[in-house]
Amino acid sequence: MNDFATPPNHIKFLAKRLFGNCGRIIDGAIAYLEPGGGGPETDHTHAHDHLFIVVSGQATIRLGGERKTLNPNEAFLVKGGIPHSVWNSDAQTTVMVGISVEAEERKNA
Repeated sequence: MNDFATPPNHIKFLAKRLFGNCGRIIDGAIAYLEPGGGGPETDHTHAHDHLFIVVSGQATIRLGGERKTLNPNEAFLVKGGIPHSVWNSDAQTTVMVGISVEAEERKNA
């Protein structure tokens, strides 16, 4: 449980900051990716960014020709303008939270 700590005035409580300010939240969803599942099949782009948080399992993000692997309790902000998709890279179901946020460039325009 690396990077987990007990906040002041809490008991039997561990927390880990997953992200700071990353823009205005548009929406959020929980996803269950079966082994070998994910998508979209062809990497895509869009105007908003995605903040992906893995709850259990392991996810691999295809990102502009590279790959980023996320394990439980890890988060990663995907810039929407970079071709991307997300895939389960575990032998069991991966559970992850996806939060769509307004892109910084758009927010500051």
